[in-house]
Amino acid sequence: MNYSRRDLHRLLPALALVAARAADNKELPSKALRFEDLPVRSNGHTRSVFDGETHSGFRLELHETELPAGEAPHPPHHHVHEECLMLREGTLEVMISGKKSTVGPGSVVYVASNEEHGWKNVGTTPVNYFVIALGKD
Repeated sequence: MNYSRRDLHRLLPALALVAARAADNKELPSKALRFEDLPVRSNGHTRSVFDGETHSGFRLELHETELPAGEAPHPPHHHVHEECLMLREGTLEVMISGKKSTVGPGSVVYVASNEEHGWKNVGTTPVNYFVIALGKD
């Protein structure tokens, strides 16, 4: 099949659009991630697992944190996206909208959009937990 210059000229905008979408594609690929290969953030306590979008454009971010005894990752705050925290080891005091709870290994915390929240390691050993951020801000 032969294409004329006119045919190619008509095809260029479509090719440019496909190339632009591929460059902007934040869709999360399927993959297996080994803990020791996860990049450590500059604070030295957090490992980024992934941050991107599902096939439908829904933002999903996951990170793992090791928090030393007596520390909090940041002051209480709020944001548009929801969060789910899954505690692997240690003891956290969790505050959501002024209400405090103490949680241990295997516990799960869900924080709805725009609720003030924060947590602190109230144990004597480091805490390890995963945070899944759901949605965009």
